[in-house]
Amino acid sequence: MADQWNEAGYALVLVDARGSGASSGQRPVEWSDAEVADLGEVTEWITAQPWSDGAVGAVGISYSGNSAELSAVPAHPALRAVAPLYSDFDPQFFLAMPGGALNRGFVETWNAGNQAMDANDVCALQDVNGLACWWLKLAVPGVKAVDADPGGELLRDAVEGHETLNLVSALENATYRDDPVSGDVTIGDISPYGRLETIEAADTPMLVRAGWLDAATADGALSRYMTSDMPQELVIGAWNHGGEDDVDPFQPRFTFPNPTFDDQFADLVDFFDRHLGAEPKSDPEPNSIRYYTMNEGQWRTTPTWPPAEMGVQRWYLGADQALTDSPPVTAGEDDYAVEPSTSSGEATRWQTNYTGDDVYYPDRAEEDAGLLTYTGAPLKADLRITGTPVVSLHLSSTHADGALHIYLEDVAPDGRVTYLTEGILRLIHNVSEEATLPYQHPGPPRSFLRADAEPLTPGELTQVDMPLYATSVQLEAGHRLRIAIAGSDASTFARYPETGAEVLTVVHSPASPSFLELPVGTD
Repeated sequence: MADQWNEAGYALVLVDARGSGASSGQRPVEWSDAEVADLGEVTEWITAQPWSDGAVGAVGISYSGNSAELSAVPAHPALRAVAPLYSDFDPQFFLAMPGGALNRGFVETWNAGNQAMDANDVCALQDVNGLACWWLKLAVPGVKAVDADPGGELLRDAVEGHETLNLVSALENATYRDDPVSGDVTIGDISPYGRLETIEAADTPMLVRAGWLDAATADGALSRYMTSDMPQELVIGAWNHGGEDDVDPFQPRFTFPNPTFDDQFADLVDFFDRHLGAEPKSDPEPNSIRYYTMNEGQWRTTPTWPPAEMGVQRWYLGADQALTDSPPVTAGEDDYAVEPSTSSGEATRWQTNYTGDDVYYPDRAEEDAGLLTYTGAPLKADLRITGTPVVSLHLSSTHADGALHIYLEDVAPDGRVTYLTEGILRLIHNVSEEATLPYQHPGPPRSFLRADAEPLTPGELTQVDMPLYATSVQLEAGHRLRIAIAGSDASTFARYPETGAEVLTVVHSPASPSFLELPVGTD
């Protein structure tokens, strides 16, 4: 990394957050006010170095991507550009608790990794002991001491003083947006969206990169773009967390990304060259979104989201579990006994955000056999979907709480079922009328506030308008469209309700139609 940046003409400064790595102090919560203030001090320190020309940019992936964006909060005049890559505008509801459902797989893994790293315990990080631990410590001695600490005494003192937030416990007690995770601090308080007004005031140009199947980072990036007119260049590709793998579900596994990782780095350098050069451009570039359409292999650019050329196409749930363009003319309903063991897999969009691994959904035909599915007729022409699909269901449940996991899928002529995107909603959060969000979002809004929570009345019909995560993908003529409804994702998410034989009933009738709305290309 250092060689790459040096060859591009830049000095690279790597920073350990307070309470982590070789830094002293404690981390009572991620991205605390003190940690964000530290970013301003680091910027000031850089400008005082003899190798510095006084122009600073901030870049990072994931946690450090958020840190790059939050570097704008201190508003240091030397900070001229930031590049948050694969970061989380709202880490609570686009990653840790999407739709209000605890992403237990991610949270537990992230928490264990954080605790091990902040304790400088490489063996716990890799889950090895005994002789394997001894060999690992020879190869990976752990955190590097700073130059002024050749004996490692300061490092040992720093590590012994580290105290890290237990994220599992914090999020188990943070069901709502306004619940605190540390003291009286909510996740919104430490998130980019909660500090957006200050970030906007700095007016620092921003390059944002996100992946369609990287948790819901793309939805967060789109929400930021729709909410703020500060200088932004947003790029969304078929990338895993970090951009090293192509995750287009219609491509073979382990495909190189488009563009390549080296070309992605070149784009990053170009961005900083434009803003950190001796004569930065005086006229800002117009805000834009450059996005990749999966299974088509095309990049497009739009100044607005959703793109102006997209229309809305409605598909109705009907008899014989069909998807059709005609509203139902007779009343019908389908019962689904929730199977707690259903799963979306072990290499999904929700795992890559911690592991950085490839995203791969195998053929879902066998899994769909245990779900409630609705499938359309073969498409007469190619269908390009770009935007936020929305599923509107009239349903009832045997329980007061529950979760919906809804998958949008492609069914090939040979029967293979390909994952496209999904939506998640814990049903106590099904309040959409006049809901207020602290930012704009392309789908039906939900506040996720404690005061708006409303348990279901068992057996009573209710309408659920549920956004799926944004996507851009093309389906080929002859393929069929499917939605698959589950009440659990055992590989990743907490179960709601925790126990009991839950049955969901989906109603489709002239008076209570259930349907899928797709943003489709009209060009």
